[in-house]
Amino acid sequence: MKNEHVNFLGWILFIVSAIGFGIASIGNFWSMFGSIFFLIACFVFLIPFFRKNKKP
Repeated sequence: MKNEHVNFLGWILFIVSAIGFGIASIGNFWSMFGSIFFLIACFVFLIPFFRKNKKP
């Protein structure tokens, strides 16, 4: 398994855990706030996996 695949799998697991924390924090504003921002951060870190590399 390539390192890139392991990194991608790790970020998918982080997303699943962020969703789980978001569900568990329903009713608590600050926990939900933190969970949503953690989920957004996970998606931001996934952007390089979907960009095409432009090699000169």
